[in-house]
Amino acid sequence: MKDMAQAKASAPEVLITAEEAYPVFERRVLAAREQIVMGFRIFDPTTRLHSEEAKAVGDTWADLLLDALERGVRIEIHLSDFDPVAATDLHEICWRSVRVLCGVREIAGPAGKNLTVHPEIHPAKTGAVARVFFWPFVAAKMRQLVRRIEQDNPASHRRRVLKYIPGFAYLHDRYKGRPVFSFPASHHQKLASFDDRWLYIGGLDLNERRWDRKDHDRPAQETWHDVQVLVDDPEAATSARRHLECYNATAAGHHEVIDTPGILRTLSQDQSHRRPWSMAPRTIVHELADIHHEGIRKAKRLIYLETQFFRDRKLASALARRARENPDLHLILILPAAPETVAFFKNPKLDGRYGDFLQSRCLRKIRRAFHGRLLIASPVQQRRTNGVDVDADRASLADAPIIYVHAKVSIFDDELGIISSANLNGRSLRWDTEAGVAFREPENVMRLREQVIRHWLPDDPEALTPESGFAHWRKIVRENNTLPPEDRHGYLVPYDRKAAEATALPLPGMPEEMV
Repeated sequence: MKDMAQAKASAPEVLITAEEAYPVFERRVLAAREQIVMGFRIFDPTTRLHSEEAKAVGDTWADLLLDALERGVRIEIHLSDFDPVAATDLHEICWRSVRVLCGVREIAGPAGKNLTVHPEIHPAKTGAVARVFFWPFVAAKMRQLVRRIEQDNPASHRRRVLKYIPGFAYLHDRYKGRPVFSFPASHHQKLASFDDRWLYIGGLDLNERRWDRKDHDRPAQETWHDVQVLVDDPEAATSARRHLECYNATAAGHHEVIDTPGILRTLSQDQSHRRPWSMAPRTIVHELADIHHEGIRKAKRLIYLETQFFRDRKLASALARRARENPDLHLILILPAAPETVAFFKNPKLDGRYGDFLQSRCLRKIRRAFHGRLLIASPVQQRRTNGVDVDADRASLADAPIIYVHAKVSIFDDELGIISSANLNGRSLRWDTEAGVAFREPENVMRLREQVIRHWLPDDPEALTPESGFAHWRKIVRENNTLPPEDRHGYLVPYDRKAAEATALPLPGMPEEMV
């Protein structure tokens, strides 16, 4: 474990939802003097600006980046690319951003040479045997996509459409009738380093879908609760830059693993050349998993977890083991009412249903160990569902539209706080590229806990301390379940495990890390 892997130079600025995070991110770009290096799963340069300072230079992030280039700032952007067959929509999003950023570079004239854009797909591939085994499913999906393009576009436009999904066009033209590569892992990080001093990191990407306000008063399908942090820490900011400069080469096996004091990572590496039957990459850095297991082993009174997915059986087993060892330990777990691909679709997608299956197993494990010392809650809005909310069964809970949780926050007593891009599932802890920071100073951990609690339970000092917090949270969440939405205290109601179990679908043979 890297004891140095903690933000420590100054108090962190915890940013809850894009309403807080986006303006701060914009101001840091405006304040940059020499260089900005960033890596995001999704980074859309057409995203609107929100701070008054940024809106003074333009309307969108393209304008903001152009302004920085004209001031002489060097900008390096690492964009996550995706399997063009399994994740065609995300692949298209990546390359749409690339095209816009190339336009920014062109408009900048001579200053455009300071903008570098790296669209990077995780180089881990399925092995040759696995590729042949899954080829019928991949080929069927490719045929389905071709049919959709042919149905939706006249013949004169089809090649143009394929230009927006270049990876698919390449595979379709080159591998006709032959098994193609599949890329099961992805780069899931969301971070930016400014002038080797400031680090912006957490779970929040940049596009209009991620925009949400702290009151979450939006249609259910437009809510997006997330947490990002800004730290003034030259060591962490420098480590983040160095990580971004080599992580993809490391995943391909072309660069050694570097030490990154100040940040914690998950990194995996391609092993398809050594294991032809492999469906998965080989984990080479598991610092985020390690620090969670450390926090669990040392926890005495209260663990607070806020996560999009709770699907890792190893983590669930560690929590259950610690609960049996320590009868004074309590756990508060904040989850979305349903995965995004289940909550907002009338016909839930397979990945979400398999995720519900894995999560249900993990929740059963910790319920048996913690008994009455466990609270699992989901946030909902303080209004009733109406016509603006998507008509899907799990888009509402307790007569209210849900608030979709994407945050990744873990707090262990007053000793350790973690903000990262990693969910508590096997994909984030073993496959995908992830990055985060940890805080060990009690004042910073307590500040983090206070801010996340005040978001869900505003103006409630009793909920803030590990000693009294759990009982108070449980009382409020239970009461909220009996009250109409407009009369509830805060946003939390009990998580509906029966709804999740009804949707759950096992997929034998599918790696748990796939979702």
